[in-house]
Amino acid sequence: MGTPHTPCATADEQREHGSLIPQATDRPNAHQSLGEVYPAVFNSVSFNAMSSALDGLALRQRVIADNVANIQTPGFRAGRVSFEQSLAAAVADGNGAVVPTLGRSNEATRLDGNNVNLDTETLLNIQTNLRYELGTQAISSTFSRLRTAMRS
Repeated sequence: MGTPHTPCATADEQREHGSLIPQATDRPNAHQSLGEVYPAVFNSVSFNAMSSALDGLALRQRVIADNVANIQTPGFRAGRVSFEQSLAAAVADGNGAVVPTLGRSNEATRLDGNNVNLDTETLLNIQTNLRYELGTQAISSTFSRLRTAMRS
């Protein structure tokens, strides 16, 4: 299971626009005691996995926005969020709850030390948005089935 990492601006990484990343960690994570956070009906592997995936995708969206906002900041290295491999392992273990891991890109830098590539960020943003939309539709379907069951 990965551990959360909240980046701190160092002398080498002064951000021009501030960071949006900490906002992605302002609610209970799926790895916390799920019996206390969610009622038992939402404590399934699939619901935990989908919740973890949405948390990871939301963090990725914030990191992409942070990367684009700092595209001209000298010395800034693009952030990268990973959670897919640990999520697959957690589902295989029968849990489904993971915490996304935040790291910095090791891609080549420009002369100013910045390695944000707008083409890469744009494609990653589109992919992330499509995955997030699919995840929210799956969660919405779960709630719809529960509403139908409660009415009968």
